[in-house]
Amino acid sequence: MALNDEVDQSEYKKLSQQEVDEILDSHELFLKGTRGGERAKFAMMDLSYVDFSGRDLSRADMVGTILANCELENTKLTEANLFACDLRNAILVRANLDRADMRGACLAGANLTLASLIDCDMRDGVLLRSGAKGDLMPMNKNEATPGMEKAKVRGANMSGAKVSDSIIVQTDLTDCNLKNAKFVRANLSLSNLTGCNLEGTDFTDANLSGAVFHGAIFTGTTLDGADLSGADLIGAMFDNVDFSKVDLSDAKVAKSLEAVDLSLKEIISQHAAWMKTNGKEGRRATFSKRDLSNQNLSGVNLSAADFSLATMKGADLSKSECLMTDFSYCDLRGAVFSRADLRGAKFSRANLTNANLVAVDLSEVMVSTRAGGGEWRANLDNAKLKGALLNGANLKNADFTKCDFTEADLRDADFRGSLLTDAIFTGADLRGAQLDNTDRRGAVDLPKAFEDDEDDD
Repeated sequence: MALNDEVDQSEYKKLSQQEVDEILDSHELFLKGTRGGERAKFAMMDLSYVDFSGRDLSRADMVGTILANCELENTKLTEANLFACDLRNAILVRANLDRADMRGACLAGANLTLASLIDCDMRDGVLLRSGAKGDLMPMNKNEATPGMEKAKVRGANMSGAKVSDSIIVQTDLTDCNLKNAKFVRANLSLSNLTGCNLEGTDFTDANLSGAVFHGAIFTGTTLDGADLSGADLIGAMFDNVDFSKVDLSDAKVAKSLEAVDLSLKEIISQHAAWMKTNGKEGRRATFSKRDLSNQNLSGVNLSAADFSLATMKGADLSKSECLMTDFSYCDLRGAVFSRADLRGAKFSRANLTNANLVAVDLSEVMVSTRAGGGEWRANLDNAKLKGALLNGANLKNADFTKCDFTEADLRDADFRGSLLTDAIFTGADLRGAQLDNTDRRGAVDLPKAFEDDEDDD
């Protein structure tokens, strides 16, 4: 994008907070189609440190604007023109940037937690100026390099976003929805993509070296020519992904059980001795980062074992004893836990989609005084239980913060005393479920009958 010769490139007009507020008042009238309103035109201005919180800047002209260190929390910027904008260290928490033009924008150090960037264009771009001889020259405003280096984008919705050729080094993208986003030739080295939805995401020729993908969901994801050297794919879930055009030799992936020196039977035997003698004999079972898909562990005592980051798709742990066992970041899709004793177990960020947890016990466990005493509650924060069977389960006093129960069978489940903050219940069957004394703040799609109960409390 080029600017005309008459624009003074050496200086940016600085506006005060009061001047900006006056322009915003007129812009909001413009958006409503009210007489006297005028579209906000902030192109090539210095608005650093201005507070835009909660304002509506939809369709505003902010080409080349300096917005460094601005407060933009809950600000609406849909379809705004933010081409080559300087947003370094800006606060964009819960901002709406749907369909905005952010090509060439600098978001280094910005906070976009829970922001919406659906169909946003974040590809590379350069702001040009006309030189003395009519030639085009790139503008250099305060060393603001395009990209999202070291930005915080946790929980943002970037579905359909175009981020090709961008620099996103060391960026926190935890729990982002990147469905159908385009990262062609983008540099995401050392970035954190834990828990991301990567369905249909295109990483063709992208630099993913050293990136972390714990619990990320790869469904129909394109990885052709991507650099995955040093990338941590342990705990990631893959469905319908073509690996024929990508080198995984230097990536960190779950190892098969055959890579362990001891057999599964020997490990279980040593763990039993470790449990029986309070650690004096035998050895604790450690299956962390192992592939235990479809293994039969039915009826086995695996209390206090470590399965963190393991791949256990389709595993059978029915009627097993797993008190205080660590299943965090596990791929447990389709696993069977029916009637298992899971008191005090940890399932933080585990994927239990379509798992069978009928009549399981996920209540708290009493810890002996020698080990510190008190109650140890089961932890399922950020776990995915889509379509899971939990009918008749004892879920008392467990932590289900941000847990996804979409279309889960929760009939006759006992949630009393549990934390259900920001949990998702879309399409879940809650007939006969008990939710007395639960913390339901922020819960999504909870049936009205339970919302009324909360008001009564």
